[in-house]
Amino acid sequence: MRERIPVVVQGRRTRRSRAARALWTGAELAVTLGVVLLLLVVHQLWWTNRQAQHAAHDQVERLERQWDPGPPSSAAPPAAGDDEAAARTPESAPSSGRPAHRTARRPPPPARDLAYAVLRIPRIGLTAPVAQGVGKAAVLNKGYVGHYPHSAQPGEAGNAALAGHRNTHGEPFRHLDRLRTGDTVVVDTAEARYTYAVRRILERTTPADGTVLATVPYSSVHPSYRFTAPGAYLTLTTCTPAYTSTYRLVVWGVLRSTQSR
Repeated sequence: MRERIPVVVQGRRTRRSRAARALWTGAELAVTLGVVLLLLVVHQLWWTNRQAQHAAHDQVERLERQWDPGPPSSAAPPAAGDDEAAARTPESAPSSGRPAHRTARRPPPPARDLAYAVLRIPRIGLTAPVAQGVGKAAVLNKGYVGHYPHSAQPGEAGNAALAGHRNTHGEPFRHLDRLRTGDTVVVDTAEARYTYAVRRILERTTPADGTVLATVPYSSVHPSYRFTAPGAYLTLTTCTPAYTSTYRLVVWGVLRSTQSR
């Protein structure tokens, strides 16, 4: 009786093993890609916020220390004869026959990309530094609120326009949609505290609606949203809805009071 020698077909098994390895490799790549994407999301939504919020908080503290150097040191008593000189003001000095003209000193324009003011919105618990400019890397991504360079400065006649991130990088305007008419918005500078009252809220408009930043602001997309008289306005802008940049949310305020430092 002859024994049959089994025939082993190796080609089919080789093809199956190659297919299995390819599937396994593809699965590993998919898992790795998913982990990388998850880490990117965590970095964008959590870590950038944490870094920017800490940096913004430190900047606010630095500004406040600059504005409030502490109690004045005790001054030496005036020397004999100094009382009369100190009391001689332009009003009491001898007249030269010419009227005295006083020119209010206007602070120099802020340096670009540097923080120079603090924005406070009690309704949403916001305290954030304001920097000159609206560049992402230099200003907004640091958790700062950016001042549109060609708009008025806080407290001035015209329209002081500010922008901030709604999500990520400190997201100072995360809850800007919670503001209501009549809410208080405060801007502190080295010279004064400017208090605004919210007057109008445009919940959604296009990014091209640039007239919301006009000296007398209005919406060219939604004509019913407009101011008609010159004044001292404050405009806050951010992206909407959350986690998108499709539209813009706009909040307008009007100057209510000024308190000099």
